Amino acid sequence: FSMFLAKSIMCLALLAVASAQFNTNYAGGRSGMVHLFEWKWDDIASECENFLGPNGFAGVQVSPVNENAVKDSRPWWERYQPISYKLVTRSGNEAQFSSMVRRCNNVGVRTYVDVIFNHMAADGGTYGTGGSSANPSSKSYPGVPFTSLDFNPTCSITNYNDANQVRNCELVGLRDLNQGSSYVQEKVAEFLNHLIDLGVAGFRVDAAKHMWPSDLGSIYGRLKNLNTDHGFSSGSKAYIVQEVIDMGGEAISKSEYTGIGAITEFRHSDSIGKVFRGKDQLRWLTNWGTAWGFAASDRSLVFVDNHDNQRGHGAGGADVLTYKVPKQYRMASAFMMAHSFGTPRIMSSFSFTDTDAGPPTTNGQDIASPSFNSDGSCNGGWVCEHRWRQIANMVAFRNAVGSDSVQNWWDNGSNQISFSRGNKGFVAFNNDNYDLNQSLQTGLPSGTYCDVISGKKNGSSCTGKSISVGSDGRATIYLGNNEDDGVVAIHVNAKL
Repeated sequence: FSMFLAKSIMCLALLAVASAQFNTNYAGGRSGMVHLFEWKWDDIASECENFLGPNGFAGVQVSPVNENAVKDSRPWWERYQPISYKLVTRSGNEAQFSSMVRRCNNVGVRTYVDVIFNHMAADGGTYGTGGSSANPSSKSYPGVPFTSLDFNPTCSITNYNDANQVRNCELVGLRDLNQGSSYVQEKVAEFLNHLIDLGVAGFRVDAAKHMWPSDLGSIYGRLKNLNTDHGFSSGSKAYIVQEVIDMGGEAISKSEYTGIGAITEFRHSDSIGKVFRGKDQLRWLTNWGTAWGFAASDRSLVFVDNHDNQRGHGAGGADVLTYKVPKQYRMASAFMMAHSFGTPRIMSSFSFTDTDAGPPTTNGQDIASPSFNSDGSCNGGWVCEHRWRQIANMVAFRNAVGSDSVQNWWDNGSNQISFSRGNKGFVAFNNDNYDLNQSLQTGLPSGTYCDVISGKKNGSSCTGKSISVGSDGRATIYLGNNEDDGVVAIHVNAKL
């Protein structure tokens, strides 16, 4: 028995070391990450203080912070063409970024940086946002510096069933760094450690599928612990989420990466889109999670859409829901935030019709700041889904229910469902073309609650619907099929 116990303790100790990079490093009592895609650093700092912090958000994913190639008409994707690791972009300079991280950490909102080290800029990317020049055709990037010795030989990716090609050849002409080189590992780690010094909590690793897991492991192994001066506990490791698009049927599987970090679970986006678009019935959501082919909950960053697949890039195709289908998008987002599975990330977009178009600008070059309407929504070309009442209020729902499990599942055998999170929160959805009118078990203590989808609690009344829960925990739930929203949500912090 003592031998067994000793082995168990040893296993637990190893688990503790390994689990560090799966911890989001969120401040206590907070959840929900938002991707403020292409926002400027000064505007993100203000958003942390004015909206994200006060509304319980836990983190913000920011666009790439390092110098990128300046491309004609300034498409969004120029930021995925690195020129150097200097912190100068259209979003701001190093001083502005450093100040943003500090201001966001001060109000409990963590920063996660989108980092690109699979490759450097493709041909034509000769001039960077920080003033550096480069010659991609000869694989020369003096701003780092990288030379041809630091890259894999030029070849193109044509066959995703060949793992060697996917990882050692060039993704759409982007010069492919050799992460097996100790010099490359050193320069990448230097870049990431500089960001850790500035107080970031983790990284989204772009194009991780195009790099060897063992090389990534070597790079992660070179990372410092998080900066305790920014409120992180001693020994904290960066949260790492790797962009691995795995819809099945390819040589490379996400399971090759889940031992070293979390992954972007694109199957979640694809599946939730199919369900709320009406291609799959809501009743099937009863076993939402790994049964759907997702990675383990703590290894899955989940989302309704991301900056790639809302444009038809990446995975999911026409089934992906975006801000352009607002009712279904809000329902899917509410389900994601209400369910216990995964680490949810909310997309915050700029509006677009041209899928190459960059963010709103003041003059064709400089990014414009968002402006706000009296109801808190954005204008000036920014969508700001994270400020939509139905989405922002579900962050507070998620914080209220904590780690309580999904209970009291009900469905009508079709597209009407409801469930509770323990005895702290309850949601109901109607995606049928007829009304939901049902007495349902909410799991909640008796009393009157404010529905946080149609409004919120305001003093001793509700600005939207109110829902009355009886002493038996039941409530009569009505959701007309042509209402603005096909969901209601109540929780203990929205009780009158």
